[in-house]
Amino acid sequence: MTYVRQDAVWSGSWVAERLGVDLDGDEALPGLLGLALRRNPKRAHLLVSNVLGKHVPQHPSVVYAAGHDLGVRVRALLGDDEAGRAVVLGYAETATGLGHAVADGLALAPYLHSTRRPVEGVARAGGFEEAHSHATSHLLLPEDPRLLAGDGPLVLVDDEFSTGNTVLNTIRDLHGSFPRERYVIVALVDMRSPDDQGRLAAFADEIGARVDLVALASGTVRLPDDVLEKGRRLVAEHETDPAPPPPREERGTVSRVELDWPAGVPDG
Repeated sequence: MTYVRQDAVWSGSWVAERLGVDLDGDEALPGLLGLALRRNPKRAHLLVSNVLGKHVPQHPSVVYAAGHDLGVRVRALLGDDEAGRAVVLGYAETATGLGHAVADGLALAPYLHSTRRPVEGVARAGGFEEAHSHATSHLLLPEDPRLLAGDGPLVLVDDEFSTGNTVLNTIRDLHGSFPRERYVIVALVDMRSPDDQGRLAAFADEIGARVDLVALASGTVRLPDDVLEKGRRLVAEHETDPAPPPPREERGTVSRVELDWPAGVPDG
């Protein structure tokens, strides 16, 4: 299935040429992924999805089809019996919508996404760290704490699988409280290095569970040794000061509209 129109592809060639970063992988990879510059001391580059609908404009049908197809693949992998006992977990903030689409494709499993915001009155069922992120701590706050307590498969959805650290942190945290026999990792692209691929298999053996991976395409990112310094210089060279706010008399007015939101809808 073809997901991306050629006019909706972000290649990131400008960043790749200046940082010396290369994407190598499946034939489908360039249509799914491009590169951007990142103001982050831990990573100079950002992998930009062309089908996520978050950073690059894309047709909603393309965005939904990418996630839905992944969910269909997961259901075929698990079979209806196991799929009916599964729970789908999406990573905030980038994969919240993607996780919904995967859950729709799976069709038989409830959906929960992580959050970085504690909610008063909702107990924390779990959490984990995303070390390379701008905000590292994730919380799991299901309205029903029993949601994660079943023994069916846990399907973890992220936009990319780059090192595997976030997923391993998640499984390690949850497996101690809610052990299960099977996990399925779902991503638009699998960008792990050969070393990281071996880590996942070793981790599965360590916890005594089966861990499968489902992705639309796979590849690797080749980085020069000085990529962080190159990134800092490039950001400094092209960064501009934000425009000053308009004079007060030119600013708009704010009006509050009551939407008659139904009573009892959970905070989320």
